[in-house]
Amino acid sequence: MIPIDLHLIKKIYKNRNPFSHKGTHGHALLIAGSSTKMGAGIIAARACLRSGVGLLTVVCSENEKEVIFNAIPEAMISTDSEIKNQLNCNVIGIGSGIGVAQNSLNYVYQLYDNQIPVVFDADALNLIATYSIDWKKFKFSFVLTPHPKEFDRLFGTHLTHEARIETAVKKALELNTVMVLKSHQTIITDGHHIYINTTGNAGLAKGGSGDALTGMITSFIAQGYSLLHASILGVYLHGLAADITLETQSEESMLISDVIQNIGKAFKQLS
Repeated sequence: MIPIDLHLIKKIYKNRNPFSHKGTHGHALLIAGSSTKMGAGIIAARACLRSGVGLLTVVCSENEKEVIFNAIPEAMISTDSEIKNQLNCNVIGIGSGIGVAQNSLNYVYQLYDNQIPVVFDADALNLIATYSIDWKKFKFSFVLTPHPKEFDRLFGTHLTHEARIETAVKKALELNTVMVLKSHQTIITDGHHIYINTTGNAGLAKGGSGDALTGMITSFIAQGYSLLHASILGVYLHGLAADITLETQSEESMLISDVIQNIGKAFKQLS
């Protein structure tokens, strides 16, 4: 396994061009949140913006748009449920808090006609597993970010973490995808290499942590990183921001909102 450490990250990380503008740093589309889980959408969006994306559009229903307006004034909002009308973006992140109702399933089905990269998380993974979505017919590259239970829903029950890693490598190669298997030491694989993260702590073992990671990986893809490098960078900085948070919080008291506030300090450690 290849450790994801500062040495590797400095080879991947691209310094921001001082002559750049918002269009230089990509446009991300997040399909996230629902009537009872708007917090997940807000967390993903904030993490996406803190990770450097130039433009962000959040897809939500008419009823929820005021929540986004008030919580994230930097984000644009779309209440158009047709993904084909949103494709001025260059990456889609889908799943954080969207629920498993029919309207969320429709978003997944619409992806059959999509050709830009997608990051799948949370309820999007659960919908794929529940409805046996034939992702071999997807025409786009994608990242899967399951925690152990979501991974087992997708690929069958595994008794050990090692068994999941073995399946992750196999499936990443078969599906030509990047697999981010979340755990106390997150594993990332493209089927050819296995990377193991070296940052993070037990304070991340709370709801919302995965939503923030989805926002971060989506942001880095929008900025032009490959799916593999975006995943490696996202996982490392997500964990590093959590480690920095321990300077002012305990593992018990840490909130993912605190971690997002420290993404900037994590970036500064790369300089």
